[in-house]
Amino acid sequence: MSLLKQTTYQSFTETTAKELALALNLFSDNPELSCKEIGDGNLNLVFHIVDEKNGKGVIIKQALPYAKVVGESWPLTLKRAKIEADALKIFGSIAPNYVPEVYYTNDVLAVTVMEDLSHLLIARKGFIKGETYPLLSQHLGEYLARTLFFTSDYGLSPSVKKEQVQQFINPELCKITEDLIFTDPFYDAETNEFEAGLRAAVEDLWKDGELKFHVNVLKKSFLTEAEVLLHGDLHTGSIFADNSATKVIDPEFAFYGPAGFDIGQVFANLLFQVIVNEQNQALFIKHLETVWNVFEDQFTHLWNTENKENLAQSSAFLHYNLAKFFEDALGFAGCELIRRTIGLAHVADLDSIVEEQTRLAAKRKSLELGGILIKQRKEIKDLGAFIGTVKGVL
Repeated sequence: MSLLKQTTYQSFTETTAKELALALNLFSDNPELSCKEIGDGNLNLVFHIVDEKNGKGVIIKQALPYAKVVGESWPLTLKRAKIEADALKIFGSIAPNYVPEVYYTNDVLAVTVMEDLSHLLIARKGFIKGETYPLLSQHLGEYLARTLFFTSDYGLSPSVKKEQVQQFINPELCKITEDLIFTDPFYDAETNEFEAGLRAAVEDLWKDGELKFHVNVLKKSFLTEAEVLLHGDLHTGSIFADNSATKVIDPEFAFYGPAGFDIGQVFANLLFQVIVNEQNQALFIKHLETVWNVFEDQFTHLWNTENKENLAQSSAFLHYNLAKFFEDALGFAGCELIRRTIGLAHVADLDSIVEEQTRLAAKRKSLELGGILIKQRKEIKDLGAFIGTVKGVL
């Protein structure tokens, strides 16, 4: 039976991935296809297929019914593949310059076939290698402004917004976020992983009742505020880039939530480079500033020109929303800094530091800054205060 007519799920191999590419007629006549499984994440298979005759390539991504990091004892819904594909299509229609093109999707096989981005590099890997990606922060500011505005109540009609909220109900993957970002790092959970040299700082964090109160407030926002369609996992490992292009991938955690969450994820993952990259510290601080400044400018323009809610077309209400987004982003960034330091899923920005004391010092700064951003997010009123807070920890 042709894979295009398959009625039951089967996990792909390099052979079946090539079969699908051929069945979709994505290449020239009689292509010479090579295929390599390149996935390095925990939830999916990713195949890079290239026609050796002309170098044209595609990516085939398939969701697995379990988490690779744990195995079949951690089952996962295959519905996330449809959520990811639908999110890519919506984000691609809103911000086409910053999202890979989708060629084909199959809900039964949990497969998405999309544009080959192998000429670009995962931004986190590039940063660690010394790349600085001068346009990345401008592109991310524009991506955030467009996706967060055009999926909100102010960029959509009420009926379409509510239909999309329903379409992107994503309980299984949201539960992963709820646990790994907002719960487990703040008590002695089995999923936590950290070095012995951090034990004292971590135990102080676990004892901090004020911190845990504020994390609960942020978690409540994540659970209850369906403001916009979020990417849901917008770290530098979900961004391909070079010096002129930026592409956002992997929105399988997409759902309707608070706008500040995606912004905060971007903030935090740039902050890791601010913390560890002394040579380019000023440059990454500039990246932080540019993300917010471009986002604020672009969102303001869209608010004033594309707003579908007549009563909302006031500068006071716009500034209220922007202030809320900024405050939320700081808090969510703080949670991301902490969970990536002591939780289940770390970042190479920190873990790849070879010298132990240097690595531990960077991780302590990440924990300290995370706690400050969570607890003082209401007092940090603007970008200048944010940058000043960051510099105070460095």
